[in-house]
Amino acid sequence: MTAITLEVPDELAAKLASVRQQLPGLLSQVLELQAAETLDEEGTEKASQPVFQETLNFLISRPMPKQILMFKASPAAQERLEELLDKNREEGLTEEEEIELDVYEQVNDLLILLKAHARTAHPRTN
Repeated sequence: MTAITLEVPDELAAKLASVRQQLPGLLSQVLELQAAETLDEEGTEKASQPVFQETLNFLISRPMPKQILMFKASPAAQERLEELLDKNREEGLTEEEEIELDVYEQVNDLLILLKAHARTAHPRTN
C-alpha cells in the first residue's frame, strides 16, 4: 500500500479526521465517478454527467454535516433520472444512457455513505 501526504487547510483536516478510515473508499468512489465520463466520436472527453458535476461542486464547497444531510440533486437531475428509469423499463437504454444511469447510481451510493457518516459523526444535526 502506498501512503499519500496531502496539504489541506486546517478546517478541512479537522473534518477529514473523523472519516480517516473511510477516505480510501471515498476517494475510490470519486475516481470511479470521474472515470464514468464518456468520450465523443473523436475520442475526446465530454463534460462530466450533470449529476456528477453538481455533486462534485457541492462537495468542493466543503459542506457542513447538516448541509450534507439536506443535499438533493437538482430538479433537472431528478427529472433526467426518472426519464432514464422509465426508458430502461419500457424500451431499454443506449450504451451512453446506461453509462449515465450508472453515474446516477454511483452518485447515490456516495451520498448514502456521506449522509450516514454525517448522521453518526454529528448526531445533533439530525
